[in-house]
Amino acid sequence: MKFNITKKHIIFLIVFAILVFVGRRINFSPIIGAENQFFTLFQFIGPIAGAFLGPIVGAVSVLFAHGTDYILAGKAFTLINLIRLTPMLFAAYYFGARKRFTGKIVGVIVPAAAMIAFMLHPVGREAWVYSMFWLIPIFIALLPVKQSNNLILKSFGATFTAHCVGSIAFLYTVGMTPDAWMALIPVVIFERTLFAMGIIGSYVGMNAVLHYVADKFNVPADVLHIDKNYLLSKLFKAKA
Repeated sequence: MKFNITKKHIIFLIVFAILVFVGRRINFSPIIGAENQFFTLFQFIGPIAGAFLGPIVGAVSVLFAHGTDYILAGKAFTLINLIRLTPMLFAAYYFGARKRFTGKIVGVIVPAAAMIAFMLHPVGREAWVYSMFWLIPIFIALLPVKQSNNLILKSFGATFTAHCVGSIAFLYTVGMTPDAWMALIPVVIFERTLFAMGIIGSYVGMNAVLHYVADKFNVPADVLHIDKNYLLSKLFKAKA
């Protein structure tokens, strides 16, 4: 898969890194089972990079943003920090690759592999119901392109893709009982719904801002992908 990073890509990578730097400092909810660790507003921002920059460059931008954040904040590259990095890479790819055949393959294989890995673990085997969440991104990926590229659906698919990757990393590195995993089910439903709504809001807002920037500075469509179907003017017009 070919991709070229231009100077304008670099500019948007820097802008995105700044957004991540700010978003990671606004806590949203604590991560149960991890002391003094929190989900942040980055959960809302991270996946949308794949939509604007393409799945590969979008994932690279997430990696770049995390690395910049660690360096500027003087954070250590601890195991828990690395665990928190990986899920968003997959979420950004999932969110940005909905129209591609390879994106559909990744959208199925990653959560399916996570389900298998969860059930193979002694603890996960006793809480296998928890892994049924990851049928959501699989189901969405298998839908026809028009439906699977729906903003609401792909936002849920992206956040549950991040969830499956993060859960597996957590399962194999942090000890939790089967009962603890089962008790998380209602929490996951609530949190992931809010995360999906946050992704939708972030995408619509950023889409409007970048449409203005792209139009003003004549940014080519192959550099920055703007979906005019989700411009605020069209959304309000559709409601009217």
